[in-house]
Amino acid sequence: MTMNRRHLLFLGTVLTVSVLTVGIASRNGLATPTDTPANALAPPESFATIADPAARSAAYFTELGKVLTSPRCTNCHPATDRPRQGDARRLHQPPVYRGVDGMGLASLRCSNCHGGANFDPAGMPGHPAWHLAPAEMAWEGRTVAQICEQIKDPARNGGRSLQDLIEHIGDDTLVGWAWHPGPGRMPAPGTQAEAKALVIAWVESGAACP
Repeated sequence: MTMNRRHLLFLGTVLTVSVLTVGIASRNGLATPTDTPANALAPPESFATIADPAARSAAYFTELGKVLTSPRCTNCHPATDRPRQGDARRLHQPPVYRGVDGMGLASLRCSNCHGGANFDPAGMPGHPAWHLAPAEMAWEGRTVAQICEQIKDPARNGGRSLQDLIEHIGDDTLVGWAWHPGPGRMPAPGTQAEAKALVIAWVESGAACP
């Protein structure tokens, strides 16, 4: 048998196995994590084939990392006292700063421009509690593994327990804005409910980090 023929037979075998694997997953109603688009979130049950519990737990957080590293999150968890804006993560204009309460300086408060809801004609995002995350919760520029270690640490996550994180990510309406940012902004991947499901699975499986 020639080298080319063996190579073609090998590729055919790989392709057959891949198709069968995807087919089985589809028949079971499961999407494999690697098949999930960047703007979607794989459900916890799609990680069931990962036998090692710690590895599976870390995989849950890696999937959640799609949300935590999106512009909708990092723009308000900046590495400096200046927020960023837009999908390009550019520095906020006009120049604003965190301030002692995360709502801006006395001379320029977040509420001077940001109302209680998005104002789509001007492309202005809004929420009643619009503000920056506390400085200790800054994770712009960090890896998913670094964010994981940080978000478990009450000294660097706003004093939250793991159970608190489920509520914060899954139910907080300001966090929920990330999935409804208005025209001209890419929503965070998936939905808030899907993100909550991943946090629950991560916490209940031991909260391992990648």
